[in-house]
Amino acid sequence: MSTIKVVVIMGASSGIGEATTKKLAQEGAKLVIAARREDRLKALVESFPKADISYAVADVTNKEEVQAVVDLAVEKYGRVDVLYNNAGVMPTAPLSEKRFDEWRQMLDINIMGVLNGMAAVLPIMKQQQSGHIIATDSVAGHVVYPTSAVYCGTKFAVRAITEGLRQEERENNIRSTMISPGAVDTELYNTINDPEAQEMLRKNAQTEGYGLSSGDVADAVAYAISTPETVSISEILIRPTKQVI
Repeated sequence: MSTIKVVVIMGASSGIGEATTKKLAQEGAKLVIAARREDRLKALVESFPKADISYAVADVTNKEEVQAVVDLAVEKYGRVDVLYNNAGVMPTAPLSEKRFDEWRQMLDINIMGVLNGMAAVLPIMKQQQSGHIIATDSVAGHVVYPTSAVYCGTKFAVRAITEGLRQEERENNIRSTMISPGAVDTELYNTINDPEAQEMLRKNAQTEGYGLSSGDVADAVAYAISTPETVSISEILIRPTKQVI
């Protein structure tokens, strides 16, 4: 990357977050990564001994823990150039099954997790008069399909919130980007509690030549970050070529 940036990545312990950490570390970014699984974070940091990476354990549903991650970045580097809200879950089931706990989990992680990140970093970026807030959205934020109504609803909400952020903070030179992948071979499928649905979706993503890799999505994130401050990439919608929806 042409200018070294300070990047905070939430949900960095696996999948897209892990791949983005690796990509940006290779490009020389200063990184603060966070997730709930400390062993994964520690191993990721240790795999790049020459990179400038710190980690913190945090649950995105806990606003104090999210704030502590952002505070760590400011304490260490004096600023935050990019926040990447990547944590998410995708339990799927028909609405008629009334899975209240799963609905609440999706609302808390997929929506409140994004809002907690925004709330933590916005005062800093407004003071800097610069910044970039990125969120992992989904093709599910563009289309609705059976058994995923609530998940789709959370991703539609992220689109609305991120666009609202763009409109509210454009005069403060704060950019926002939604990364909307289609099928990606990640651990996200582990959050589906229905074994048959989990296996079907995982099989689709893992079929050779079909699903995206986490690295494919990380490349899109890196591209958005690399653009000049005068350029705002509002959304990148990235599907496997053979995906129907």
